[in-house]
Amino acid sequence: MILGEPEGFVKVVADSRSGEVLGIHILGHQATDLIAEAALCMKMEGTFEEVFSTIHVHPTLSEAVREAALDVEGIALHIPLAKGR
Repeated sequence: MILGEPEGFVKVVADSRSGEVLGIHILGHQATDLIAEAALCMKMEGTFEEVFSTIHVHPTLSEAVREAALDVEGIALHIPLAKGR
């Protein structure tokens, strides 16, 4: 939405016990700008808590990664409602 693009998403897949990030799906305009954070997190066996507790400046694309990490716990702040909800 920050780029005026209405479609796209970030999804964090994490281990239910340890919180370790197992994968991050990124689709949308300029997704390639976000993949390095996902790769680094997985390389370092990081957790979704570490992702959301790291500063992600507002307004930036990287906020989408933080919001997806928050959504693992169901506490994301800025997820738009899907049409028809």
